[in-house]
Amino acid sequence: MADDLTVTERRYDLDWLRILVFGLLIFYHAGMLYVADWGFHYKSEHRSEWLQNLMILVNQWRLPLLFLISGIAMRILVSKVSLGRFVALRTVRLWVPLLFGIWVVVPPQLYVEMLSKGDLPSISYHQFYQAFFDLSHPYFTEYQSGIFPHVDVNHLWYIRELWYFSMYLLGGYLVLRWLKLWPWMERPFATWGLWPLTLGLVAGMSVLHLGLFPDDGEGIRKARGFAFLCCGFLIGWHRQFWQQVAANRSRLLILAVVSYAVLIGYYHRYFQGRTESPGQLMEVLETGLVYLNRWLWLLVILGYARACLNHNHRWLPYLNEAVYPWYILHQTLIIVLAWWLAPQQWGPVLEPIWVIVLTFAGCFAGYEIIRRFAVLRLLFGLKIERAPVKIKDR
Repeated sequence: MADDLTVTERRYDLDWLRILVFGLLIFYHAGMLYVADWGFHYKSEHRSEWLQNLMILVNQWRLPLLFLISGIAMRILVSKVSLGRFVALRTVRLWVPLLFGIWVVVPPQLYVEMLSKGDLPSISYHQFYQAFFDLSHPYFTEYQSGIFPHVDVNHLWYIRELWYFSMYLLGGYLVLRWLKLWPWMERPFATWGLWPLTLGLVAGMSVLHLGLFPDDGEGIRKARGFAFLCCGFLIGWHRQFWQQVAANRSRLLILAVVSYAVLIGYYHRYFQGRTESPGQLMEVLETGLVYLNRWLWLLVILGYARACLNHNHRWLPYLNEAVYPWYILHQTLIIVLAWWLAPQQWGPVLEPIWVIVLTFAGCFAGYEIIRRFAVLRLLFGLKIERAPVKIKDR
């Protein structure tokens, strides 16, 4: 079977998609402040039930899409560099920002959370931060679920899991290649038609969810992320797959909208008011509907990106590099800004607007500082030996 991974063209659509998906996280995590009935590190007093509908629409595919894109990028990188270099690059660019993040970037989120819940006396952040390094400090008796008692990853869990998932996937890939089974794993993405492939993906993911995924929410999130990373790795550059999703994007969009309408209708009419566990048949149908909706939206997004975004732009190098620092900074900025703005009593419209605007401004200012200093570039996962990114005319 021909290997489409020898294609050398630059996939600008994947660059743009990565930028847009991480940009969407700012809106999504800002929405977590205001959506009713959903837990978060800090909640605004202005909460909305209707916002759940929009959050559910996005929540179905945002994390799967992140892992799917990461899997595609991983397959491309593995085809270009040695395995040793891949492991070294992955380790430095993921673990250094993660360790820096949990000790420096994330703690303000815990400070705001504890103050808002009344679990912390009225102390300054400086006093809090001094106590933060004492892993047995009594302030944190009720906050012991972190990777080091109260020191947790929060939104940076994606970085941690991406490293582990990458190592698992790399090991599996090497074993399957040694057993000469890898071509059979890739065959559906390289040769199947779009509709059989879609049904196969929905059925396969549903079976994995029902039969192999852990029962707890955290375990399901991790298992699902790894499964979508593997799917992205299998998709890679296979031309037939990308041609099909681009050519059928309109049909996929119609089906995705219909599946979401069915899903949200079921959610409000049956799921929310349910007091007993569903029967086995209903659980199978629910799982199938969820994964059908997820895969349809993922294929829609990939199809439109391939058809509409596969072009360069003078802003692309700048934005592509900015994504990682923005991701690391954004949730801390959102939570701190919302807490800081709350006394202004600006209401349910102005307050979220200002939280989002100031978060974008803070991420922009932070990246402008980070990109100019080698030490900061290392701490935020950027290449050190690189000329400053300039925005040039076309």
